[in-house]
Amino acid sequence: MSLDRRSLLRNSLATGLTLGFPALVGAQREKTYRTALIGSGWWGTNILREAVASGRCRIVGLVDVDRRQLDRCTAEVAKWVSDQPRLYEDHREMLAKEKPDIAIVATPDHWHPLAMIDAVKAGAHVYVEKPIGHTIREGRAMVKAARETNRVVQVGTHRRIAPHNVSGRKFLQEGGAGKIAMVRCFVLYGGDGPEQARQNVEPPKELNWDRWCGPAPLRPYNGDTGRGGGIHPRGFRQYLDYGNGTLGDWGVHWLDQVLWIMERKWPKTVFSSGGRPIKGKPILTDQEQTTDAPDHQVATYEFEDLTVTWEHRQFAGNPAEKTESVGCFFYGTKGTFHMGWQRGWTFYPLGQAGKEIHEEPQLNQPDSQNIKELWADFLDAIATGRRPVSDIEEVHRSTNLSLLGMLSLKLGRSVRWEGEQEVCVGDPEANALLRREYRKPWVYPENL
Repeated sequence: MSLDRRSLLRNSLATGLTLGFPALVGAQREKTYRTALIGSGWWGTNILREAVASGRCRIVGLVDVDRRQLDRCTAEVAKWVSDQPRLYEDHREMLAKEKPDIAIVATPDHWHPLAMIDAVKAGAHVYVEKPIGHTIREGRAMVKAARETNRVVQVGTHRRIAPHNVSGRKFLQEGGAGKIAMVRCFVLYGGDGPEQARQNVEPPKELNWDRWCGPAPLRPYNGDTGRGGGIHPRGFRQYLDYGNGTLGDWGVHWLDQVLWIMERKWPKTVFSSGGRPIKGKPILTDQEQTTDAPDHQVATYEFEDLTVTWEHRQFAGNPAEKTESVGCFFYGTKGTFHMGWQRGWTFYPLGQAGKEIHEEPQLNQPDSQNIKELWADFLDAIATGRRPVSDIEEVHRSTNLSLLGMLSLKLGRSVRWEGEQEVCVGDPEANALLRREYRKPWVYPENL
């Protein structure tokens, strides 16, 4: 940017009341944002790459409780830009010292609520990964904090902005598949039989394991993720102290697609069943442990005029079906529509005379996702003051579907859901599971 251009920009900002809102928005769209990453593992680094690629973000801080992850992320940043971000173990210290305009929260799930709330209270806009929290009332506190601080909070449900998902939504909403009465969401990947327990070991010296566990229970450390599923850094979602299994991971993406496409907010009833007949009974002793999430699960969500099911399986895979192993089938009066990921979408019409309609995906590498577009939407929402496409409140509702499915599984029965108040109707036992006790000194955020 030339000196004259910089001067014009400063003058536009200084006289914004005279020039009016468009000039302010134009200046904001050229602003460079002080940006920090909280959770510097492989996925956080992936998001940070797109922040840097936007040309609008200066990296000022990296946070992680594992020095090895900080070192790897720092090395990646050095390949992209000349920024020299300061390194931190505690996100609160980073927020106080660096005062970022934007914070990316890419920690394990159980840390999302506190990190996001601390960031917006410190004045940052936030890009937070899904699922937004581990329990439903954490999510409500996150929405409340975003609204009270007037910060933009984008959630990493990038399928809301992927080109083929957007066009597929248009096709369905314009009646291409007719009236939709049922949707089946699924992730069906094969596995390798019974799970063998992993030995508990001392955490590596570079990892602050107590802080990694944070507000969640302090479990023994069982080694880096690998065959057999260690907790850290990428296996945590299959340990229910820190995640909510496959439904809490993949389920948020696909159930979010249903709410987004069908323009629904919440179901009336939820029922889920499943278990571990292949992986076997969970083990947790001082010497060894296994994962404890279900190896398969089916959940049913009843809306006013729509039935939605979720199905996942970690055995047998999905070779019998024509489509890929992930996505949603929308069943309508004109045929069946499959919304997928790496194979785009396909409509299978009723009758012999109908012709299949297909659209290929437009995914970005190296991750076959659309984070680039979601980040651009995030920056535009900050500039204009509008809600982003994956706004915290909408994805809170999508996260709730996954969490209600897990809640029903734990209870072994269905629950009736009052979505406006976010309570299980006449069910104190179920309502007790809408939150959990935090490990001291961490304080549960429901009253913030």
